[in-house]
Amino acid sequence: MSTTPQGIHSLVFRVMRLCKPSFHVEPPFRLDPSDLFVGEDIFDNPLAASNLSPLLSSHVNKFTDSSDMTFANRFLLHHPSDAMGFSGLLVLPQSFGAIYLGETFCSYISINNSSNFEVKDVIIKAEIQTERERILLLDTSKSPVGTIHAGGHYDFIVEHDVKELGAYTMVCTALYNDGDGERKYLPQFFKFVVANPLSVRTKVRTVKNQSAQMCMCPSVATCKSVFAILFPPQETTYLEACIENHTKSNLYVDQVEFEPAPHWTAKILKADELHPADNSLTGEIVKPPILVRSGGGIHNYLYQMKISSPGSEQVKAKRSSILGKLQISWRTNLGEPGRLQTQQIVGTPSSCKEIELQVMGIPSLIILDKPFSVHLNLTNHTDRELGPFEVWLSKNSAHEKFVMFNGLQTMVIDLIDFLH
Repeated sequence: MSTTPQGIHSLVFRVMRLCKPSFHVEPPFRLDPSDLFVGEDIFDNPLAASNLSPLLSSHVNKFTDSSDMTFANRFLLHHPSDAMGFSGLLVLPQSFGAIYLGETFCSYISINNSSNFEVKDVIIKAEIQTERERILLLDTSKSPVGTIHAGGHYDFIVEHDVKELGAYTMVCTALYNDGDGERKYLPQFFKFVVANPLSVRTKVRTVKNQSAQMCMCPSVATCKSVFAILFPPQETTYLEACIENHTKSNLYVDQVEFEPAPHWTAKILKADELHPADNSLTGEIVKPPILVRSGGGIHNYLYQMKISSPGSEQVKAKRSSILGKLQISWRTNLGEPGRLQTQQIVGTPSSCKEIELQVMGIPSLIILDKPFSVHLNLTNHTDRELGPFEVWLSKNSAHEKFVMFNGLQTMVIDLIDFLH
């Protein structure tokens, strides 16, 4: 939409959006020649179906004769692609159309002299205004346009990467001398709205994998007890991302990359990863785009995330809720590119204890009536010294009647530095 201030001006701006043309589609009503002579149940009889072609060849040739100037065959399907309705023509954009976040807005601007005399010393500026900022696209202050003759024009092209949603205003201004030598100022405004082409919905789930070591007495007749030593659970986070298309055209997504937050690693899980033979070198270099259909089409991605940094960095990663962000790039039907980056994806922070006592080592084979050692580790997960501590053996264990403790049952530990 254009807005021009009141007053008589020799110059006027004309703005046209530069974008790919669209296909001209004419929904056809066309028939296959064989449908005029036989029913759809002809193929139920194999013998009749095999003789269908020679029986209809004479009639089809008569209908498809290129020398026929009566256009009697204009409703017949001469090729399977005729049913799609493509006429072979392209349609130029008739308006600004829909402008989406992540695209490159390109505009062809022409300033026309509609008066009967020439204008001189024309300074032209074009800028984009949003709710947050103003971006200068063109400024000819240092090299003004010398003269625009009567009926003449001066054309230029501007581009801008759309990175914000909401209302936009393109401001085109001209400062010039008219035929009487009067200095005039012409501002003209063109407004449009930027919409979101897609939405990303995420689900985060954390799974704890509990590992155990089983110990069985070798003398089954004497003791049938089995001991399970549980080790600290290992956490694995799964992130599911659902991409939904909100545009009126198909999107061909050629790249979806997840950038994990510091101290995290991410691996995409695919249904075909169990077939490594399909992952050839050629398939890794050239990947076919993923079609997300118009009007609400969706595609899902699943990532497996783990904490990669040990020590205090691992504790910081557990306590933080930031997992990372997605980079998405796509193309439309005629190859126009688009690219978006999501905000930081937030998960549920894991609860982390300040002090953790872990079983670090235990013999793989335990012999009845033979002493064995268990290696324990007391870890300080904070960034300060803690202690002293008293570590003792519980007297209320359910397996106390099967295991007899030999040695110290209570130990006092001095101050423990962080990460010790």
